[in-house]
Amino acid sequence: MPNEGPILHADLDAFYASVEQRDDPRLRGRPVIVGGGVVLAASYEAKARGVRTAMSGRTARRLCPDAVVVPPRMRAYAEASRAVFDVFAHTTPIVEGLSIDEAFLDVGGLARIAGPPAEIAARLREDVASRAGLPITVGVARTKFLAKVASGVAKPDGLLVVPHDRELEFLHPLPVERLWGVGEVTSATLRERGITTVGQVAVLGEAVLVAMLGRAAGRHLHALARNHDPRPVRTGRRRRSMGAQRALGSRRRAPAELDAILTALVDRLARRLRAARRVCRTVTLRLRFADFTRATRGRTLPDPTAHTETILDAARALLAAATPTIENQGLTLLGVALSNLDDDGAIQLALPFDGRPEGALDSALDDVRRRFGTTAITRATLLGRDEGPTVPLLPD
Repeated sequence: MPNEGPILHADLDAFYASVEQRDDPRLRGRPVIVGGGVVLAASYEAKARGVRTAMSGRTARRLCPDAVVVPPRMRAYAEASRAVFDVFAHTTPIVEGLSIDEAFLDVGGLARIAGPPAEIAARLREDVASRAGLPITVGVARTKFLAKVASGVAKPDGLLVVPHDRELEFLHPLPVERLWGVGEVTSATLRERGITTVGQVAVLGEAVLVAMLGRAAGRHLHALARNHDPRPVRTGRRRRSMGAQRALGSRRRAPAELDAILTALVDRLARRLRAARRVCRTVTLRLRFADFTRATRGRTLPDPTAHTETILDAARALLAAATPTIENQGLTLLGVALSNLDDDGAIQLALPFDGRPEGALDSALDDVRRRFGTTAITRATLLGRDEGPTVPLLPD
């Protein structure tokens, strides 16, 4: 029986910054920051100086005064992503995209024609470098979870194979933050109890973790700490949620400015919903405050919808409820997520008793934007405002 694979986790290194360094030889080997007001991406040279994504540009330049700051070029990043995913598709037909720079690949059925997973992973890295000109890190393991952990450990520009008979030997010494689902809050909870490694989580009983973290999180971490992850690599999966966010930096924003930013985010998301012929039931507001603490606020709608105004009304109500906290703590990131998604054909159509279908305006605006571009028509409140970069995404 083979002792490696069959799952690859392929993750491009510092994607936006790597594209900039690829396209401008003068930037190679130098600290590069993409985005001025807020850091959208940083090269590994800049990361080594403490620069991180979503950091304010002022803080980033203080940490790394010799960094080269470049504006984002979303079209270039989208083209680079397509080139990389073409390599994935030529490697195996079983590809599950996670984002424009990251995917799982199942190569378990290719041994006779392509060799063992480690050889396939090495060729994949060579093909991405030659055809897209970008560095990529690949983790190889028996489960999706462990393959992703392996790629994270191997970064940047590396390849790490975790053999089946050494899985726990590799996993257990790692810090608890390597477990999916362990963010700042869960990490603090575990570390307060002296639990710092995955191995320490593994020796705890499921009941202990459930009592400590809650039923869902406790069972989840109990399984992952033992590398129990039966999920296969799935192709053609539809999104379970859609989201968009805007980093705001450290400057205080007036309520009218926050409302305009929220409006732009919802407008963008509702267009994506309709383009994918989907509807949502739940609207969630994501907030990050000046002290870097985070909060979410959600509302479930009575009926599924893709109507911009309905979603915007719910988001505005959530923002209004959070306003006292925002005024007290400041806000550095505002995001919106739409979940409980379904196909638009699955909803019961209501009779238009008011004489006007609910989505008539949305349909008209969508038609104009399809014909003349997304900037051909906009809301008056957004005129002259910077809506932030539109990040390239995988198809919905």
